[in-house]
Amino acid sequence: MRGQPNPWGGGFGGAGMGFPRGPMPKDLIVLLATVGVTFVMQFFASLAIIPELLRLDSLVYRGAVWKLVTYAFAGYGPASLWFLLSILILYWFAGDVYARLGRRRFWSMMLQVVGAAGVAAVVVRGIGMLAGFPSPFAFTLMQGQYMLITLMIAAFATLNGNATIMLFFVIPIRARWFLGLEVLFAFMGFLNTKDFAGFVGLCTAVFLTWALLEPGGPRRGLSTLRLRMRRFIIEKRLARLKEKRRFDVIDGGDGDRWLH
Repeated sequence: MRGQPNPWGGGFGGAGMGFPRGPMPKDLIVLLATVGVTFVMQFFASLAIIPELLRLDSLVYRGAVWKLVTYAFAGYGPASLWFLLSILILYWFAGDVYARLGRRRFWSMMLQVVGAAGVAAVVVRGIGMLAGFPSPFAFTLMQGQYMLITLMIAAFATLNGNATIMLFFVIPIRARWFLGLEVLFAFMGFLNTKDFAGFVGLCTAVFLTWALLEPGGPRRGLSTLRLRMRRFIIEKRLARLKEKRRFDVIDGGDGDRWLH
């Protein structure tokens, strides 16, 4: 089995929320169990073929089109405590998003995003192959739980923009900022693995999740983002003007005082 680097170099964040309330839906239990079981299978020679048949790889160019969706449900990566932490993070966020969207909308959103991200990555990788750029770890960044965690955090950030997520479990950050942070984390993963196709796949997942769940659609979302940026710039300009218009009393000598 080929060596599998951990593209994230360890955990990258944690939810600033408690465990989902109420019993976990059965289909989410199946989802987490599928990721966990396929992760374990890869370490046994007689069973490794099963996750390999699910993962996104070059066989997709030979007709294995199911891999454009199944790759997100096959656990991936080296044996480490990070995988267990990944499952816990996935449990936190998926439970909250599922409760907000309901079963039908949750799975519709997931399959659309996973499929579109897979297509985007395969197209980019295909162009790279035609151009003669090697990529031994193609699709590494988006395999299995990496894609699911990215998707669920993006969904949570879109649905709960004002909520707080504890980055590295200690730094409180507004949830909506995680949309940009996820792209940054994906870029850091790209620097580690040189997996440009996987980077494009994750960016596609973040954008499409936001586009599907943002009230009013992408157009309204972009308009809101533009207004927020404009407000931020105006507030900074007003702060600078306020600093410039501050008055100080300066002693000019001979008893003269000037108001500056």
